[in-house]
Amino acid sequence: MPTQVEDLGLAIKKVQSRHHRSLDNRLSQVGISLVQWNALREIERNPGSSAHRLAELTFNSDQAFGTLTTRLERLGFVERQPGDGRAILHSLTADGRQMLDKGRKIYLHFLRMAFAPLNADERSLLLNLLTRLLDRS
Repeated sequence: MPTQVEDLGLAIKKVQSRHHRSLDNRLSQVGISLVQWNALREIERNPGSSAHRLAELTFNSDQAFGTLTTRLERLGFVERQPGDGRAILHSLTADGRQMLDKGRKIYLHFLRMAFAPLNADERSLLLNLLTRLLDRS
């Protein structure tokens, strides 16, 4: 018999999985996957970060992030330059910024719809509770 904590963990995973599939489908309509769009977002948010740090922020291994950014570079969305030592620095091209902005509109619209069943106080409480859990990890 599942416990309440198991049910909670599964519910969180189901919401995350549903959001991922829905966002991936919506973003594909403008020519990018959720994984690719998330990489563009983290590159924009973290200028000068190493590939290793960006891999962590995008929930990828270093190798997977390298493959991902190679594809983004071929698509004309990302530029890579050598940094200090063996570090590789990433930046968005003009096309990358444009794709990030297109994707952000889709992303925010989806999140507004997905969290619409919760009122503002409930969304705030959920964010606070999840943040507390993340701070303990």
